[in-house]
Amino acid sequence: MTRFRPCIDLHQGQVKQIVGGTLSDGGAGPDTNYVSAQGADYYAAKYMRDGLTGAHVIQLGPGNRPAAISALNAWPEGLQLGGGVTAMNAESWIAAGAGKVIVTSWLFDERNRFDLSRLKALSKLVGPEKLVIDLSCRRVDGEWWVATNRWQTVTDMRIIPETLKLFAPYCSEFLIHAADVEGLRGGMDEDLIRFLGKESPLPVTYAGGAKEFEDLARVDALSGGKVDLTIGSALDLFGGEVSYTDCVAWNQRQE
Repeated sequence: MTRFRPCIDLHQGQVKQIVGGTLSDGGAGPDTNYVSAQGADYYAAKYMRDGLTGAHVIQLGPGNRPAAISALNAWPEGLQLGGGVTAMNAESWIAAGAGKVIVTSWLFDERNRFDLSRLKALSKLVGPEKLVIDLSCRRVDGEWWVATNRWQTVTDMRIIPETLKLFAPYCSEFLIHAADVEGLRGGMDEDLIRFLGKESPLPVTYAGGAKEFEDLARVDALSGGKVDLTIGSALDLFGGEVSYTDCVAWNQRQE
């Protein structure tokens, strides 16, 4: 059955909810839906008390390490950590308390081409059970293409059944943001959810565009209960209207 998976998105050291497609390296910065007065550790402790396993902490750019560490300290081995993860630092993040590490950009070379040797090396280093592959994507000409570098760069890798099968032996689950609708609260990419439910050989969490509590049931129906849902900007914890308490109760009913 589909479960609610919470998140802690970090930008410039603060917990924020942003419009994912507006992240960039320059200019005025991303469009921001919410900036929390609470630290990352507050949310980590809350998720732990409510038994929300599989929550992810994502570092959106530099300057987020202290906040990320505070979250991991608040729930040791209970959170997945992503953003800037490489073979050089993955073990240190696990030692700092991450239950799993999430990786995308490092798996692609300087010309944005997928490098299987990097995936094999990282999987061997931490073990597939400790690795989550983030295949967040953008639509180009009706197809989904993996996007890296805070979703700014579209790579040469399509999200098709063969791609999911290629990655599956080296990790324990997938995290997939639909970057084109991320943070907009305007509706999910239902075609992508349906595809993932049908084709993913591993557990998968979808994020992007959720706007109401009923989206949990919608994802459950679209995916046959095989895809979990992250609700970010629409959640009342982050200034939205979807009840966090209702989402916790949903998970309890599934269990």
